[in-house]
Amino acid sequence: MTAPRDTAPVRAEERFDEQKLAAYLRANVAEFAGDESIEFEQFPGGHANLTYLARVGDREYVFRRPPLGPVAPRSHDMVREFTVLHAVSRVLPQAPAAFHLCTDETVLGRPFFVMERRRGYVIRNRWPRGLPDSTNIRKRISERFVDTLVDLHRVDYAAIGLSGLGKPEGFAERQVRGWAGRWEGAKTREVEAMDRLAGWLAGDVPVPQAASLLHNDYKLDNAMVDEQGDVVAVFDWDMATLGDPLIDVGTTLAYWSQPNDLPYRIFMDNPLLHGGFHTRAGVVQRYREGTGFDLSRLRWYEVFAFFKIAVIVEQIYTRYVAGQTSDERFADFGTRVERLAAAALALAEG
Repeated sequence: MTAPRDTAPVRAEERFDEQKLAAYLRANVAEFAGDESIEFEQFPGGHANLTYLARVGDREYVFRRPPLGPVAPRSHDMVREFTVLHAVSRVLPQAPAAFHLCTDETVLGRPFFVMERRRGYVIRNRWPRGLPDSTNIRKRISERFVDTLVDLHRVDYAAIGLSGLGKPEGFAERQVRGWAGRWEGAKTREVEAMDRLAGWLAGDVPVPQAASLLHNDYKLDNAMVDEQGDVVAVFDWDMATLGDPLIDVGTTLAYWSQPNDLPYRIFMDNPLLHGGFHTRAGVVQRYREGTGFDLSRLRWYEVFAFFKIAVIVEQIYTRYVAGQTSDERFADFGTRVERLAAAALALAEG
């Protein structure tokens, strides 16, 4: 089978000067040199950074830029994402190659980079058309998704030149402070549960067992799979850093739903609600087997993940309220933040 079309015409409010960009690409990126016309489309599935397709004849490339309007400090970092992909793609097959970084903001208004186009299926709110659906495929996706995370956490980040990407010492404490600050900067109203969560998290930070390269947003819809259930790509590396690897595990668990979950875990009509995928306990067991880490403190990491997700959702909702995007998917994000915060607090104090 062939993966279905995953692009669409560029949304009106997210258009750019196509002639200006095409001229820049021809002049600066070897893959676009020549007189062939360049066609542009958009990958519409993401919630934050904007991702577009650039087609030259029968060749396709991807470029990414931050969302429109003001963004939170140190978020949507295209320079960081390019740097990480350029290095990690040499040692982790699931990381697409990055070809070119543009920091000249006169071209698109923000930095952007050009990367390899991968083909496969991204599992979001519906089971992808064309992807075989069976218990075995779902089990395989579960296993390879966890195995890819294990492989990432085994990467020798110093050997590929990423020692300067972050400071592992005190990473979790800084994350709590940083995301609490982002909440203060983004919130459109007071949410008491978020303040209580910030205090709970800061008061009981686990001692890390290792320092690893982190994806820092590792969830199923940031991965692409093939028809056999293997992971062929991992996307959205703009928050990648060095730190406690269990931060990634907490993120995965926060997004990993099960059929008997309460509504706060169900961000969409998630295919994980159906049979075949590992349970969260199965995810934890496979990661433990792959790394040997002690996972007895995972509750803290899962609560932190919910707190962080709530901040990210609020940041998106703030852009929607300000009219910086007309995407109606974001209209109820304020309610989602409050639901997430209440559920995370119950998990923390329960």
